Amino acid sequence: MSYIDELGKKAKAAAPFLAGCDDKTKSLAMGEVARRLNEDPKPLIEANMIDVENAKKNGMAEAMIDRLTLNNERVAAMAEGVMQVCGLPDPVGEIISQKTLPNGLTVTQKRVPMGVIGIIYESRPNVTLDAAALCFKAGSAVILRGGSDAFNSNKYLVDLMRRTIADLHIPEDCIQLVEDTSRETANAMMRADKYLDLLIPRGGGGLIRTVVENATVPVIHTGEGNCHVFVDESADLDMAVNIVDNAKTQRPSVCNAIENILVHEKIAPAFFKRLDERWNGRVAIVGDKITAESIKVEKLADDSDYATEFLALRLSSKVVKSVDEAIEHINKFGTKHSECIVTNSSENAARFQELVDAAAVYVNASTRFTDGFEFGLGAEIGISTQKLHARGPMGLKEMTTYKYLIDGNGQIRG
Repeated sequence: MSYIDELGKKAKAAAPFLAGCDDKTKSLAMGEVARRLNEDPKPLIEANMIDVENAKKNGMAEAMIDRLTLNNERVAAMAEGVMQVCGLPDPVGEIISQKTLPNGLTVTQKRVPMGVIGIIYESRPNVTLDAAALCFKAGSAVILRGGSDAFNSNKYLVDLMRRTIADLHIPEDCIQLVEDTSRETANAMMRADKYLDLLIPRGGGGLIRTVVENATVPVIHTGEGNCHVFVDESADLDMAVNIVDNAKTQRPSVCNAIENILVHEKIAPAFFKRLDERWNGRVAIVGDKITAESIKVEKLADDSDYATEFLALRLSSKVVKSVDEAIEHINKFGTKHSECIVTNSSENAARFQELVDAAAVYVNASTRFTDGFEFGLGAEIGISTQKLHARGPMGLKEMTTYKYLIDGNGQIRG
């Protein structure tokens, strides 16, 4: 039996116990994890420091090091996310619909745990806690396969969670970490359909494509965020600059940061002048010829630039003639994540929200809000950019499925 098979077998055995736990038990367990983490964050931060030092030695990009790094504030936010999950209504057992058919059969659609969920992700140790808390609260066992870059952080977190739930007499194998971070083990996990009911990749485009192309386990796409802000001709320019600045620079290494700005030709010179005053060269811009007439560009942009998720203080720019041209550009190059229009036209706002194909479509607000915590979902597994089962921030309900319960009194089909 392979290593992944052993983990899968343990998870499959533990899952029924967790599926039968009530909300009080599950919330008590995850609340205790958050309490212990808040009470003494030092061991986690020390483990994380080892990961960060190794990442620097290995030449990891600054944006990825930022994603990897934990401090007291980030650990407290992680614990708060878990507590928010604990306070949410338990979706398991929810009656979605119920009806009585003409033949007397009662058909009830009821929300139930997924079973065993696998998560493959990169150097974001907060994902370890988020994913485990959501799956646990939703009644499913989870197998976590983080990247080697965050191994020490991930191992500390999983060991803490396993100890905590074991102290409460819950099988520790409800939460497991794949400690072999080799490519072979990842490939085995993608094909573990005997044990995994769902596989979720969370990370860059390369990881997601690899999982989608190789998995035999059902997959939900998450993560890659080639996001845009379109500054319409009617936009308040101060608002537009504030939104673009926040969406790009507040944390450029995350998937809901923007990578492109589209600007209506009628206000392009005025907008770029204000943006240049705000950034003063802080953000590198690749843009079309019209952009280059108003602001310094690193080079003229081509289609490969418009399709790039930079995850850094760099973005592409294009000047457009209409809201329809902006929509066409976004639907061509976007990754169906988060898109924004800054406008004072209710007509253009409505058209943009209706026709842009994305999980989250904003009017006059930063794309940085696409986040389970910000949406009131607690922690999140990721941002789904597909359309089946789950779309946008994936919280508790997205970690469940449903079944039909049919009650009769002797009916047979004629």
